[in-house]
Amino acid sequence: MNADLERLLRERIVFLDGAMGTMIQTYKLDERQYRGERFKDWNRDLKGLTDLLNITQPQIIEEIHRKYLEAGADILETNTFNSQSISLADYGLEKFAYEMAKAGAQCARRAVDGFKGKAFVAGAIGPTTKTSSISTDVNNPGARGTTFDELVAAYTEQVRGLVDGGADILLVETIFDTLNGKAAFFAIEKFFEEKGTRLPVMASVTFIQAGSNRGVTGQTVEGFWNSISHVPLLSVGMNCALGPKEMRPLIEELAAIAPIYVSAHPNAGLPNPLLPTGFPETPESLAPQLREWAESGFLNVVGGCCGTTPDHIRAMVEAVRNVKRLHSPSRQPILIQNKRSCWASRSRSNRTPRITRRLRLTCAPFSNPTTPKRSATT
Repeated sequence: MNADLERLLRERIVFLDGAMGTMIQTYKLDERQYRGERFKDWNRDLKGLTDLLNITQPQIIEEIHRKYLEAGADILETNTFNSQSISLADYGLEKFAYEMAKAGAQCARRAVDGFKGKAFVAGAIGPTTKTSSISTDVNNPGARGTTFDELVAAYTEQVRGLVDGGADILLVETIFDTLNGKAAFFAIEKFFEEKGTRLPVMASVTFIQAGSNRGVTGQTVEGFWNSISHVPLLSVGMNCALGPKEMRPLIEELAAIAPIYVSAHPNAGLPNPLLPTGFPETPESLAPQLREWAESGFLNVVGGCCGTTPDHIRAMVEAVRNVKRLHSPSRQPILIQNKRSCWASRSRSNRTPRITRRLRLTCAPFSNPTTPKRSATT
């Protein structure tokens, strides 16, 4: 599977699917349908918890996955954005986190296995509903919604469910708090080490302010990359919050400094509740913009986030699939398990990996000895 993914990435731009929530909304499910028989007597409202549908309405989730495959998606994201105990605490469903993650991966796995073409399952790992690096109380600068250790525990359980359910890739997405993201990466690497296995890992950050290159915590694009550059990743990218017009300068900046594969799955524009779909970008308007990104050499992986549908992905595939220019990594992406494990980082004065015994991670050498410029913002 890793060899197939590597070959595909070297040959052409790879396509992610589009939004899950947007598609679920078209089914107009009510509270009873969200609950199903198993949770019919639950003591809290469950409508809106789309991850629960992996258990109560798996046929709907599989149908949506199949629609994206038919539209041309190479990678399906699992419906598991909130399938960890921290987010599920809002509904009192913490103990179902593993089951929900596993069921979500199984839904995507069944869709892929029943598809006539080659496709991959990416276990989607969201940022949780809490932040670990921003104060939650204006009167207490030290107040936090959660801790690093709590995040690691929650993410470890989610990762276990995704892998047991058949994920081929793990995608840590919509990173708004880099410390939360680091907890996810730590949990993933710890899980890999304990199980003696490895899957490709993708990272995707979100920037919420149009016209700014700073995220929620104040990091710049370069600052974000420098903060996670030690992680053995297949790709780094951006998703959510912004539409293609607003995201373009940010993805251009990321592509200029990232020495690994680059991904992007923007929203269908900025949300507008007065529009019929809630988003301004149609398949016909979104696809040409992403083609321009591809022709500029910014991309290796592209898809859609909020507001996108199978029609958006179909138009995107049609517009981009023949573009031959790819973002060229200068560092070997992490695709396969390597017997040589270490924690590698690169200092400005020494181009050789520096090994620390904190955690064993698979290393891969730079094919290009240069190192991206470091930013003062971290």
